[in-house]
Order: sequence, then C-alpha cells, then structure tokens
Amino acid sequence: MQYQIKENCLTIFLPAEVDHHNAEEIKREADKVIEEQHIKYVIFDFGRTDFMDSSGIGVIMGRYRHIFLLGGEVWAIHTSERMRQILNMSGVTKIIQIYEEGMM
Repeated sequence: MQYQIKENCLTIFLPAEVDHHNAEEIKREADKVIEEQHIKYVIFDFGRTDFMDSSGIGVIMGRYRHIFLLGGEVWAIHTSERMRQILNMSGVTKIIQIYEEGMM
C-alpha cells in the first residue's frame, strides 16, 4: 500500500485494481497506520484505479466506520467517471465526500 501522512490525515494511493487480492493488505496496513499515527482523516486517491470490486467497497466502508468513530472524515479524490459510478451504485457516496479537480 502506498500512502502519505500529513499531520492527522492519511492519503491512500489505491492501486490500478482494488479487489480481493489486495483488499486485505490495504485494510491491515491502513488500520495499523490509523492507530499508530492517530489519524482522523482518510483520503482515498483513485488516480491510478480503473477497477474495484466489492472487496474494495469493503475497504472504504470499514475505514469509514473506523474514522467516523474517531470523529473524523473520509474523502475520495481523482475519481474517474467509472469509479464515481461504482461508488454511487454501492451507496458509498452517501457517507463519504468525493472531491472533483479544483475543489481541494
């Protein structure tokens, strides 16, 4: 998992494919960083991502639940049209904010 930390914000740079092959590793590493670094905000960067299955949705939902309990927020950035459709159809956009170019 590639990530960056600035203060209490974790940005996770998602791979080209977020599926059952790598979802568990992303979850495990993200949770470890969130706990150790006292993270309150998580940004999922979809800049390189062109495929995501239900395991990827689970990664986002699980991190949202974790961060929500800490009083934080979760965002998605650099989402392609396809990724926005997946996030909309799964209901993820009801709980996380998607930022378009120029909004941040």
